[in-house]
Amino acid sequence: MADEVQFQPARPRRAIDEIISQIRASIQRGDLGPGDRLPAERALAEQFAVSRNTVREALRMLEISGLIILKKGATGGAFITKLDHSVAARSLSDALQATNVSLSDVTEVRLWLEPIVINAACERMTAEHLQALQDNVDQASKLSAEGDWERKAVVHVEFHNLLADATGNPVLAILMRSLSDLLREFVLAVGPTTDDIILRSRRRLLGHLRKRDAEKAVQEAQRHLKRVHKMWLTGSYKGAYTES
Repeated sequence: MADEVQFQPARPRRAIDEIISQIRASIQRGDLGPGDRLPAERALAEQFAVSRNTVREALRMLEISGLIILKKGATGGAFITKLDHSVAARSLSDALQATNVSLSDVTEVRLWLEPIVINAACERMTAEHLQALQDNVDQASKLSAEGDWERKAVVHVEFHNLLADATGNPVLAILMRSLSDLLREFVLAVGPTTDDIILRSRRRLLGHLRKRDAEKAVQEAQRHLKRVHKMWLTGSYKGAYTES
């Protein structure tokens, strides 16, 4: 365990985001590396000056993003995973955020990039990739039933990263993760929704992916993206929008 790593008290507002940011920064600086174990929840809570529940939630989100793995038992804890595309993607997303890109900018790039990702994934994805996508949809469905909209939003965004991973191309994976970082911040800022059209679209998309039908998969992804983008811009995302 990297005992020498010390964190600063987190500000009460958006404390979870700040905890994630500090841990992510420690990884990027090299203070924490693959296999290192973070301090116990109690110690982290003291350092960040927050509750253990807040620390636990931040660790769960870090696990979803792939930066750590949580292990149970006497020898368990939160361990830094092997460095992957997430570090490079975060650097790129930070640079994009500094340029004050708009939602329309992000949507436009996604409309260009998603057909490339989907076509490559349909050609190259394995059974393991498909299972990871299915597990993601199942997890989102479970969180939706529990009313945990914030974690569900993070899981929804992670779907795009898993799909990009299925292409086997690290450049596509990094580009998608950088866009996902921007998208996640926006989705969390928008807040909870009353109708989860994303889950229904994801199930249709997954069905096309299983059949390796890239054309229909692209049509579903772009159709859904345009509708969600329009709802975000008009503020109707929290309304009673329904879809069969």
